[in-house]
Amino acid sequence: MRLLTRCASDFSQLILLLTRHKDLIFEMARREVFDRYSGQILGASWVIGHPLFLMGLYVFIFAFVFKQNFGGTADLPFDYTTYLLSGLIPWLSIQEGMVKSCSTVSGSSALVKQTIFPIETLPAKSVLSSLISQLVGFVLLISYVLLNFNWVPWTYALLPVAILMQVGMMLGIAFFLSAIGVFAKDTKDVIQLFATAGVYLLPIFYLPHMVPALFKPLLYLNPFSHIIWCYQDILYFGRIDHPWSWGFNMLFSFSGLIIGYRAFRLMKPSFANVL
Repeated sequence: MRLLTRCASDFSQLILLLTRHKDLIFEMARREVFDRYSGQILGASWVIGHPLFLMGLYVFIFAFVFKQNFGGTADLPFDYTTYLLSGLIPWLSIQEGMVKSCSTVSGSSALVKQTIFPIETLPAKSVLSSLISQLVGFVLLISYVLLNFNWVPWTYALLPVAILMQVGMMLGIAFFLSAIGVFAKDTKDVIQLFATAGVYLLPIFYLPHMVPALFKPLLYLNPFSHIIWCYQDILYFGRIDHPWSWGFNMLFSFSGLIIGYRAFRLMKPSFANVL
């Protein structure tokens, strides 16, 4: 009971802090997204161009070069492109958020050393900015489904629920990685390697039954597999095919957020000395 009370207290404290500084978080996220492309010929259009190029590249390689093809049945209602994008779009956002968060505190030493600046907003800013490309990707995917199949399943209404679970999970990871990144500068390189390999270790390009029995436990033990299955339930299957993944994600999102936030607060007093 005491543990639950402490978790609830930490959660309410974090929500209050993020709510109080929401304008600052949105402004920093906006600058991170758009200032990155300032002075370039195509400017902010790269916000759409980057995810569009990556999605097109993966679809071309796996749907046309490797000729993966399934769908059009009661169990697999849409085509392979829809299946691929329903998992790929959220994963690209998750990996971007993880990579950004590794250096979001260590790269803002001037702000960290200001005693009045709420540095908890820095990981939140990284998470929010990484969601922009995901939202663009979802708009493109929904448009693709409507143009090719003329309908979308009722589960699309559950997208805000999945996004909320993902945000909680990403915030917890961002708090933890941003704190660790202050002390271990190579954290970003490790996460980049994991993110590159992760897209092939998740059920994004293949169905779970295609995985050899020896390696299937690794697929189910990977916590990121479950958020991908939730999105596939919504965007591809049109039904809740993985109810255990929904339960796991709710638990993982809340507990990961609390653990990450606690780790951040524990290491926070040492940030200014290290930087």
